[in-house]
Amino acid sequence: MTVLIHDLGEEYNTILKDSADLLIHADGKYVPCKGCFHCWTKNPAKCDFKDALQEICRVIGQSDNRIVITENWYGGHSPAVKNLLDRSIGTSTPLSTLRGGHMHHTLRYGRHNHLKVVVYGDITEREKATWNLMVERNAMNEGFAGHEVVFIVSKDELEKVSL
Repeated sequence: MTVLIHDLGEEYNTILKDSADLLIHADGKYVPCKGCFHCWTKNPAKCDFKDALQEICRVIGQSDNRIVITENWYGGHSPAVKNLLDRSIGTSTPLSTLRGGHMHHTLRYGRHNHLKVVVYGDITEREKATWNLMVERNAMNEGFAGHEVVFIVSKDELEKVSL
């Protein structure tokens, strides 16, 4: 299953619908993670907040491939996408394991195939380097076999990107 997370606006859902099995529009209308770690310990993979992201850990954790389309915000995800990803921390457990020569949390749902991040907006070379390192480390931490980062200047270029 391929999950696509984006902050493009609801009007893009129609354009993107054939690119993934499940589209998640990060519209910024979700409660931010409160850092209680109940999704790790008390209610594994289930958030305490009863909103549209309550089961996000299971949805993201069980996907084979993940595509994230986000605006560049100072070398990181847009606030709406970051909020959504923060709420999915329960895809791992509090236990640790050695992966790639580094300590990482064990994966609640096992390994994944591919992580693709499409970043749009003004991006400096230094921010590109940050993005490449961040996606590489996220892919390793979340158990992806492969990853890639694609940079585009505007949303209009999205149709040129193979999702």
